[in-house]
Amino acid sequence: MKKLFFIFLTIQALFAAKAAAQATVVFSGQNIIIGKSISILEDSKNEYDLQTVVKSAKFIPSVIETPNLQLSKSSFWLKFSMRNESSSDRLMLSLEYPTLTVCDFYYPENGHYLVQKLSDTALFSQRKYQHQNFLFDIRLAKDSTATYYLRVKSSEEMVLPLIVGTPAHIAESLLRANILWGIFIGIIVVMVAYNFFIYLFTRDRSYIFYVLYVTFIGLTQTTLSGYTYHYLFGGAPALFHKGIIIFPALAGISAMIFVMVFLNTRQRTPLLNKLFPIPILLYSSAIVLRLAGVDQLSYRMIDISALSTTALIYAVAVKISLQKYRPARYFLIAWTIFFAGIIMFTLRNLGVLPYNAFTNYTMESGITVEVTLLSIALADRINVLKKEKEMSQAEALKAAQENEQIIREQNALLEVRVAERTSALNTALEDLKQAETQLIESEKMASLGLLTAGIAHEINNPINFVTSNVSPLRRDINMIFDAMSFMEEVAVSEKSNGEKKAQLADYKEDQDIDYLQTEITHLLNGIYNGASRTADIVKGLRIFSRLDEDDLKPADLNEGIDSSMIILNNQLGKIEVIRQYGEIPLVECYPGKLNQVFLNILSNAIYAVHKLFGDSSGGQINITTSTDGNNVKIRIKDNGIGIDEQTQRKVFDPFFTTKGVGEGTGLGMSVAYNTIKKHNGSIKINSAPGEGAEFILTLPIHNDVKIN
Repeated sequence: MKKLFFIFLTIQALFAAKAAAQATVVFSGQNIIIGKSISILEDSKNEYDLQTVVKSAKFIPSVIETPNLQLSKSSFWLKFSMRNESSSDRLMLSLEYPTLTVCDFYYPENGHYLVQKLSDTALFSQRKYQHQNFLFDIRLAKDSTATYYLRVKSSEEMVLPLIVGTPAHIAESLLRANILWGIFIGIIVVMVAYNFFIYLFTRDRSYIFYVLYVTFIGLTQTTLSGYTYHYLFGGAPALFHKGIIIFPALAGISAMIFVMVFLNTRQRTPLLNKLFPIPILLYSSAIVLRLAGVDQLSYRMIDISALSTTALIYAVAVKISLQKYRPARYFLIAWTIFFAGIIMFTLRNLGVLPYNAFTNYTMESGITVEVTLLSIALADRINVLKKEKEMSQAEALKAAQENEQIIREQNALLEVRVAERTSALNTALEDLKQAETQLIESEKMASLGLLTAGIAHEINNPINFVTSNVSPLRRDINMIFDAMSFMEEVAVSEKSNGEKKAQLADYKEDQDIDYLQTEITHLLNGIYNGASRTADIVKGLRIFSRLDEDDLKPADLNEGIDSSMIILNNQLGKIEVIRQYGEIPLVECYPGKLNQVFLNILSNAIYAVHKLFGDSSGGQINITTSTDGNNVKIRIKDNGIGIDEQTQRKVFDPFFTTKGVGEGTGLGMSVAYNTIKKHNGSIKINSAPGEGAEFILTLPIHNDVKIN
């Protein structure tokens, strides 16, 4: 680009009538732009000194008012000669481009050249003139001519508007510029504040992104014009240098997000909306490059980002405008004016347009009009949304009225169907209650069957023992009766006493009367034991059922467990039952209900052990009771098949059973759970498959409960 620029200058110089010799600046008292009167020398290796430059014949005359040196790593020497035909010998050179890392002004004095050095990397307070532009004093007597040299270098594109004038005229020009910039900054601040307050009330995201865009575009322009160097970063020039790229990059990112939200590109242009991350990524890359110190590449990245942003936003704005979305039309007009200002500013830098008060501020003017129109567009967008909301509400009201009519018609039909459904549900509920009652009765009958079978088996053994001893006892008693009859016959006989004794002794030995006495004693003891066992079983049955205790009363839970084991004794087989009863107090409860709980849990424990061991030995059931002073704990632990986690979650559900068909109703554990809960107690399970199961019952000693 740089080489093309100098080729362009060379071609113009060849065709210019005055290109053969450098024109001398003739100063007559008014400010004059000297861009066409200078010559330019490129120092590509940054090694020329003044002596080399003075002798060089490679200077190329400039043919535009505002030399544009493009983006380059080279240093450039500018040369101009000036004749003073004014009445003042004190003049001033103003270079109205504040972003130069090197700006050295060489001027002749007493036969040799002196230098004034300025830079945007130095502290602002070190400048003789407290202004962001580069200002140099020139002492040139009236009707005298002198040649001056200016060395410049920058990491940015260099646009060099050089103006010579008296200090008073230069100061007047700078004052006018400050006033215009003050107006511009004031408009930016007003727009930011006004729209930020609107955002606080509306919470519309478009406003906050508009505020960010206007803030950063304002900072961008004030940075490029040097005002942030003057007023914000004078003590930290490095921040000013970073801001030259960071502020326009943030402005570009904010603009892209604002457009996406304001124009709703995701819905209105979904295809183009997918391209928005590209410019945002480019702008972000420019920020990273500038922070990393890659200055010229970051500047070029901003140029690329700006071109892609402009093209994409124009395409989006045009497409959405064709959809007759009114805010998009405002946006398109605003963006067009802003872009026109940029084009005119660029044409001025290229020398196509003259450097004057109008062209100097075309970009700022375009930005001012743009932000104003965008603010109007935001306000209009609210009106559009309000109108759309009103239309939507009207349509919703109409639909509601139609729905109301439909609802009235449907309500009548619904009431009939609800009545029919309610009747059906009531019938189903009654059926369900009957089924539940039948199942509960079935559980009761199953328990009764278990009770009957256990009692029948337990009583049958001692009764059999009694009945088996009756026949031998009857025989022995008959033998006693026969012996008594024989003794009477012997007693009344006329035999001598010796003969009678001999006859009785023979009879006693023949009938084995001594053994008969022993056998009768043994048979009577057997009958007594059988009768006692039967009495104990009946007593246990009475304790288990508690038929004579229908009220809440203190009960010995150890006795209740023993009575349950009497019922289940015939099912144990080879299972070993280990009882570890603690000294527990009497518990206020319904004994019969709790005995049913013990029966159900013990019955399941026996079933689980038989499932694992079958008819083999090794099965165990441990029953432990203890107290902590307030509660009694009963632990019933077996070493059977165990219970998995999923089954544990369901074990207390009504009708849930793991037993086969006909082996259980699924209500035993549900009844046990509800009984313990109604006694204000708790029941827990510790188990794992193959490791047995432990049921832990906790019951308060003192209770106030009523169970129907």
